[in-house]
Amino acid sequence: MGARTLLITMSLEALGRMSCNPAIGGIGKGHIVREVDALGGIMGRASDAAGIQFRMLNRRKGPAVWGPRAQCDRVEYATAVREALESEERLYFRADVVTSVTTAQGRVTGVETQLGTTIQADAVILTSGTFMNGVVHVGAKTFGGGRMGERATRGLTGCLHRLGFQSGRLKTGTPPRVDGRSLDYSSLKEQTGDPNPTPFSFMSDQLPLCQVSCWITHTSPAVHDILRTGFDLSPMFAGRIQGRGPRYCPSIEDKIDRFASRDRHQLFLEPEGLRTTEVYVNGFSTSLPEDVQQRALRRIKGMEAVHMLRPGYAIEYDYFPPYQLQYSLATKRVPGLFFGGQINGTTGYEEAAAQGLMAGINAVRYLTREEPVVLSRAQGYIGVLVDDLIAKGTDEPYRMFTSRAEHRILLRQDNADLRLTALGRDLGLVCETRFARMQAKRDAIRATLESLKKVTVRPHEVNPYLESVNTRPLAKPTRLVRLVLRPEVSLKPLLKAIGQRCARQAPGMEDVALLVETDLKYAGYVRRQKEEAERMKRLESRCMPRAIDYAALTSLSSEAREKLSLVQPETLGQASRISGVSAADLSVLMVLVSRTSPHAASAVSA
Repeated sequence: MGARTLLITMSLEALGRMSCNPAIGGIGKGHIVREVDALGGIMGRASDAAGIQFRMLNRRKGPAVWGPRAQCDRVEYATAVREALESEERLYFRADVVTSVTTAQGRVTGVETQLGTTIQADAVILTSGTFMNGVVHVGAKTFGGGRMGERATRGLTGCLHRLGFQSGRLKTGTPPRVDGRSLDYSSLKEQTGDPNPTPFSFMSDQLPLCQVSCWITHTSPAVHDILRTGFDLSPMFAGRIQGRGPRYCPSIEDKIDRFASRDRHQLFLEPEGLRTTEVYVNGFSTSLPEDVQQRALRRIKGMEAVHMLRPGYAIEYDYFPPYQLQYSLATKRVPGLFFGGQINGTTGYEEAAAQGLMAGINAVRYLTREEPVVLSRAQGYIGVLVDDLIAKGTDEPYRMFTSRAEHRILLRQDNADLRLTALGRDLGLVCETRFARMQAKRDAIRATLESLKKVTVRPHEVNPYLESVNTRPLAKPTRLVRLVLRPEVSLKPLLKAIGQRCARQAPGMEDVALLVETDLKYAGYVRRQKEEAERMKRLESRCMPRAIDYAALTSLSSEAREKLSLVQPETLGQASRISGVSAADLSVLMVLVSRTSPHAASAVSA
């Protein structure tokens, strides 16, 4: 976007380092990666370059919740990220630690580092991950660190407190890593990648040819009994960890405690790369003593002789509740200061990438005095993520799921480019080649749809296929587009049966037949969700008056007064999604808006 940017990081060698699982994407998360890619971000391209196994998750359900996922080579991913960063002409690097943010007249002016250097800047984005006052826990052992083997950062939290920000503590964890040479693969269940894998990036024409398998095993009652012997020394149960952990990615000790009726839990053994034997034990996140971890692992089927390379550990760190942010991810207190990633209470590479991208976009917009770019909940999962953080806040690590998006039929992973690439081009993030690819895809879909609407199929042409998929044969000629609406019918074999083809596909384009089939089958749902999105858009266009004393509005519920005073919503739409604001409270706010703006009153009532 033309801004001269300095990236300050503790270690240049750690750029792109995958702190936890060497994988990108998944259900909900994969949607975000494709949206980041559609806007010109590098995560999808790096994943495609470093991927060693690709799978589309949730295929047994509807395409709205399919989620691409790639197991990556940890070293190759970091290499791809660094190469992409170093290809940016206006991006500069510095190995240092930021200890404070500098301000003048209430605005950000730059940062100070531990080396005593003051660096001037008109916009600053803090993306501190788990490093701010980070503390690592392994059993009774506790030491400072942002990751195992990397030190924590000090000073920045205190600086932000002095600027008026409030912070909290969160916790996350990671499982042990083991030597793959010590595993008995004959006792494990193999999980292969997709035979025809889907890239993350809309710019990828092909993927690495070499795909490896992951392996599945399970814990057992005997494993659980061993783990329980370490509960007394568990920092979580002993109360040494004060921060809340991720609800949807609990530690193995938390699983045993919360789901005591279950006698086993599934584990995925995931290779860390093509040139290493290190294996990530997904599902076994723990902070129990190292000897307890080792003994428990050796009671798991296929791991009886396992050698542990690194123990699992928990990490506690500072975050800043996101009600202190605007939708641009700019802080409310200090103009020019932006937060992105785990500092806002999220967990996961994908959620952090989305916030980093939007904070970067809006930092440049702030410098050029242009309106910020804010995606709506109907435009993308990135919009859902940011709105959830700002409107609802979080007191536990936030993770994206498709269930968080009420418009998820509109927000499929396969149409992220159709939704967002034009915006990326307008912002200067997307090259003409990418934009042309998106147009070719859109044109192919449109041409195929138009041609199929003219096709009538006869019983003798399609009945053998219909009978093969156990659906009612035709008794008379029928429009092809009506036949596609049957749940059992797939467009590609149907077209083959009648000798038809889709419009010609461009390089790297997804299967046009599948895209068209999805559009046809979900047309009614899409129409309804677009209508709902338009209704919500009217609420979003109604700005709340500034500096409202919500505490004085006695017609609001006490919970609404408390939450509204804390969040200070910018629009009626945001106010409607704040936890604790009821329909009755929203009616009061609508009246308030109508009194401050006659035009707003007519728009809201419409």
